[in-house]
Amino acid sequence: MSWFKYSIERSAFGVCTAIGEKLGISTGRIRLYFIYTSCLTMGSPVIFYLIAAFWLNMKKYQQESRTRVWDL
Repeated sequence: MSWFKYSIERSAFGVCTAIGEKLGISTGRIRLYFIYTSCLTMGSPVIFYLIAAFWLNMKKYQQESRTRVWDL
């Protein structure tokens, strides 16, 4: 079951997980807040989610692409 949860989080960009770890809040609670605010504001947090997903992926690629002289 944990493999399934991990694969879903990776395919959903891990935005809620990253926010939860950064703020020290449960990931499930972050997801619930996101769902509630999306319903109340007619989906506008989706824009924030996509921007955060883009930002996290760019940060990941920048960390992977860095090579140091002594690592070669």
